[in-house]
Amino acid sequence: HYTSTYATQFCPSPDGKWMAFTELFNAYITPMVTIGSALELSASNKTIPLTRVTKDAGTYLHWSSDSQRLFWTLGEQYFSREIKNSFNFIDGAPQELPKPDSTGIAINLNIKSDSPTGLTALKGGRIITMKGDEVIDEGTILIENNKIIAIGKAAELVIPEAAKVIDVTGKTVMPGIIDVHAHLRTSPDGITPQQDWSYLANLAFGVTTAHDPSSNTEMVFSQSEMIKAGRLTGPRLYSTGAILYGADGDFKAVINNLDDAMSHLRRLKAVGAFSVKSYNQPRRDQRQQVLEAARRLKMEVVPEGGSTFYHNLNMIADGHTGIEHSIPIAPVYKDVNAFWNNTKVAYTPTLIVSYGSQWGENYWYDRTNVWENERLLAFTPRPIIDARSRRRTTSEYGDYGHIEVAKTAKQLADGGTRVNLGAHGQIQGLGAHWELWMLVQGGMTPLQAIRCATVNGAVYLGMEKEIGSIENGKLADLVIMDANPLEDIRNSEKIKYVMVNGRLYDSLSMNEIGGREKLRGKLWFEMGKGMIYSFPTGVAETWTYTIPNCE
Repeated sequence: HYTSTYATQFCPSPDGKWMAFTELFNAYITPMVTIGSALELSASNKTIPLTRVTKDAGTYLHWSSDSQRLFWTLGEQYFSREIKNSFNFIDGAPQELPKPDSTGIAINLNIKSDSPTGLTALKGGRIITMKGDEVIDEGTILIENNKIIAIGKAAELVIPEAAKVIDVTGKTVMPGIIDVHAHLRTSPDGITPQQDWSYLANLAFGVTTAHDPSSNTEMVFSQSEMIKAGRLTGPRLYSTGAILYGADGDFKAVINNLDDAMSHLRRLKAVGAFSVKSYNQPRRDQRQQVLEAARRLKMEVVPEGGSTFYHNLNMIADGHTGIEHSIPIAPVYKDVNAFWNNTKVAYTPTLIVSYGSQWGENYWYDRTNVWENERLLAFTPRPIIDARSRRRTTSEYGDYGHIEVAKTAKQLADGGTRVNLGAHGQIQGLGAHWELWMLVQGGMTPLQAIRCATVNGAVYLGMEKEIGSIENGKLADLVIMDANPLEDIRNSEKIKYVMVNGRLYDSLSMNEIGGREKLRGKLWFEMGKGMIYSFPTGVAETWTYTIPNCE
């Protein structure tokens, strides 16, 4: 009956008389047309009666059993619209049809946030607090439930008898890694697994907070809430949801005025976003409208740089929260440094996919045996690793442009620009360490690079009062390493334990230890010894699978 260029959901009424559909985030109702040829279904089609029923957006369309009312949701709000309030020609319709409701009925489904109980003491380790340049040798961290309540020298801090003591003598403790540009591939097929291997991989490598600046809106925020509730194990998960896409497609964000921008930001804030990704909106005035909407709604704007230098510069001038991805020119000189340093705009260079030459990711495939990484293989399907790493291409050191990009990031950081760590989801978990190491390749000290991976990311996300450093009152997100990354930044990967929200895990198995012992379940690719599985051509980015004998 219908074809559509931009529709993403079709929902016929039970009596077959009406068709509801979503197009570019909003929901519409039209009479069902049954003619011989297919009809183009679109909000711009003037040949059929059609009413928009949503103010900003609507998802999960469904009808009442008598076909007289359409229902949908937006975040915690549950909306409905009667057919008689949608068309003047319906019996009982009012003379003037009501405008779409801006608020619905609050669903009010409340679930308790997960938190461990009791006292835990990490005793005897070197503590990189990230409170300035402070390093405490032979220190102790005392944690109550999910928060740090005391830090100090092991010889001086009294540990209560009730505390579970974890001996970390000879090890190094630092704050959990904050990946502010982490594409976790959050179940784009609409299925939430009981455990997600990409989440476990990130935690196993010490990434305790992830901000995904492009994800499936419905899936990422629902899974974020599952993590908060303890129903799913993973890093603290935040996201922009779907990008504000400036090109064509069924998810493009049409922005021609401030009202358009406000509508897009309201719909994303309604589902849990505090940030939006302005992605290649072609005109500067469009990007400025997004910024003004964000100011009014108290949200952040993290734009896609688009590998266009002057595009980047006017994003800086207009006051975006930061620039995502590397600027496409290296080196830069005093004019650019001074211009950027005199703003509060941060920089997430994603060296792993740096513009202008070979990606930084390729350097590590070239120089290391990625396919032998025990921790990586424990939490990542082997075909993904083998396909990328075993048949490697080699280049001379100077051919890798990410090093010059990293030098530029160092220059900007020296002048006061806040540089963040973002691993782009290239290799889950391990990629964050590559990013850390590449910052050092550009001239940063290990401590400066760790600052990019911790405190800076916390400030960028507006969470510096909760995470990013090891201080009293902050959340217990910690990485415990067998070696000291201040001596060799490559030691950052040598992780023994990881703690997120006060729960302690063995990083090689991701079994919970400490105050509560809990074995993790098997991932789908661990089911059945010798099982042969394959990735259908072209769907290697599908991150949940159904396989035989998978219970």
